[in-house]
Amino acid sequence: MRRRIAILLAGALCFGGQMAHAETFDTEKAPVASETVASNLDHPWSLAFLPDGALLVTERAGNMRIVKDGNVSDPLKGVPEVAAMGQGGLLDVVLAPDFAQSGRFVFTFSEPGKDGAGTAIASARLVRSGQGGTLEDVTVLTSMRKKTSKGQHFGSRIVITPDGKLFVTMGERGDRNRAQDFKDEAGSVLRINADGTTPADNPFADGNKGLPQIWSKGHRNPQGATWDPVTQTLLTVEHGAKGGDEINQPQAGKNYGWPVISYGKDYSGAKIGKGTKAKGYEQPLYYWDPSIAPSGLAVYEGEMFPEWQGDLLVGSLKFATLVRLERDGKGTIATEERMLKDAFGRIRDVRVAPDGSVYLLTDDADGRIVRLTRARAS
Repeated sequence: MRRRIAILLAGALCFGGQMAHAETFDTEKAPVASETVASNLDHPWSLAFLPDGALLVTERAGNMRIVKDGNVSDPLKGVPEVAAMGQGGLLDVVLAPDFAQSGRFVFTFSEPGKDGAGTAIASARLVRSGQGGTLEDVTVLTSMRKKTSKGQHFGSRIVITPDGKLFVTMGERGDRNRAQDFKDEAGSVLRINADGTTPADNPFADGNKGLPQIWSKGHRNPQGATWDPVTQTLLTVEHGAKGGDEINQPQAGKNYGWPVISYGKDYSGAKIGKGTKAKGYEQPLYYWDPSIAPSGLAVYEGEMFPEWQGDLLVGSLKFATLVRLERDGKGTIATEERMLKDAFGRIRDVRVAPDGSVYLLTDDADGRIVRLTRARAS
């Protein structure tokens, strides 16, 4: 339960000339304190932790900024043209494993083109200058070839695996049948090398039965993804229609059902496809009905909240809450806790910092970066 009295934490940090205003919350496992790291961000979508403690943040409208000590930089130069339409814009950002030496990172965005836009992933090198910087050597690694004018279901998250491969989630762009077309990137999880080439062990590497970069199909709009150190696999979370949000563990060459099977209904109330099960289609690890509109997904690893170790943290847009899915030692989901309800608004992204604190991004025209730490005992 949220403690309704706002407090100033002892020794609270000063952000951008203002004292960090904090609140505390009771959760099932641990007391949580919050502080606003930065505000006045335009629908922030993702962030990455830079080696010097700064944050690299994307805004859906197309800007990328650096936040350090509560100061928000001017937009970075060199960001490619972004089709900021509906749910599309500048989306995920992830640092390369050698970022400290190379300055390289990858990001997704809605790429403009003939007939509209489609999701793309690009790499770039960040060159810092004062509080801001410039993107250099920007290279599109892969993108949806079929562009459309629809404004929904771009995805999109990036996961870099321990062996350096990249998983990229692609929404079906509001056209459900594209999720079952293995010659279309839409409604897929893609797997590529760091340079954009196709790994030789991809399930359709020869291109005969599907595009070489496709890893799995039948996804609606996966807006959360993470590498799971417990099971050593990829995990994704995706939006259903009216219900049927899913957590999946995408496996090579497998089909996760949309729109043939779903635990949700169409917005009209009509049945979707064949129901909840059908031969040849995989079942989710977990689903929500009614929908929570999930976005960011993280596995908790850290010393700050040992009670959460190995649990999944999922941001909810619809219910403005942080969902914790408790798991056993094998990674099986056991129970669900909904935390921080209505405390900050729609939660777009969830990231676990190197020190074990948890960062949230709020989906708003006056979006915030919120840091969660362990509250001192009363």
